[in-house]
Amino acid sequence: MSVLVLVLAVSAACCLGFGFVLQQNAAARAPLSDFLSPRLLLDLMRVPRWLGGIALMVVGMVLGALALGKGEISLVEPLLATNLLFALALSRRQTRQPLGRQGWAGLALLAGGVTAFIVAGEPRGGHAVTDPARHWLIIGAMVGVALLLTTYAKRSRLSAGPVLLAVAAGLLYGVQDALTRVSGQRFAAGGLAEVLSGWQPYAVLVIGVTGLVLVQSAFETAPLRMSLPALTATQPLAGILCGVGFLGDRLRTDTGALAWEAAGLAAIVVGIVLLGLHPAMPDGTGKPERVRDLQPR
Repeated sequence: MSVLVLVLAVSAACCLGFGFVLQQNAAARAPLSDFLSPRLLLDLMRVPRWLGGIALMVVGMVLGALALGKGEISLVEPLLATNLLFALALSRRQTRQPLGRQGWAGLALLAGGVTAFIVAGEPRGGHAVTDPARHWLIIGAMVGVALLLTTYAKRSRLSAGPVLLAVAAGLLYGVQDALTRVSGQRFAAGGLAEVLSGWQPYAVLVIGVTGLVLVQSAFETAPLRMSLPALTATQPLAGILCGVGFLGDRLRTDTGALAWEAAGLAAIVVGIVLLGLHPAMPDGTGKPERVRDLQPR
């Protein structure tokens, strides 16, 4: 594994984790009438804390794109999942909650799972699948599931809605990471003209804005502990599926390696859930008047 890829991916995770906390701090105070509306972004643009969180997220995405340009998506995505460690660090500073057994267990599982998956799988590049049908099948399935989850989330805003929105955003961000890597490959092959002649960069932009609306809607309607674990767990799984499915990423497939890869991914998910449910994660405002805004009339 390249040290540069490791540094870029972990730095990206740091920026993303800090950015998510700042965004949720601001979104929790946004009008709930803006739920799943582009107006939410317009309202949040007037909040300095949210703008700081977005700036950190943009830096994280740029660093992540650089990492994806130099390493396989199956390698970079598990490293990006460590953003929850940095989110917990900032949240812990805000809430002054001790880490405790739950925090240490989640930290060990997440770090150990990432290590186990990378060491056992030995992600490496290969020949990308040229059949466009396979590209569209995988991308279409993920976007379709994200759309279904978002549709159902509208009916259950204050119960399962935030989790469903976070999962939907995670699926979209996984696809976005895959298309970012494709754009980077096109840039390396033919420069900016080659990139702009393809549909991928425009899809990255549309997916990015859509995912941002979903994430901010999840942040404004529930504590960070309800949304961030689902987002953080879904994105690497979706990215790895795209990497292996059509980007040509290769993982070891012998029985022992597959067992360790599965165990590593399971440990990552469990670790993310434990850290996401930690008391240090901010609760949000939960003001009664904001809740009443969502009640049917």
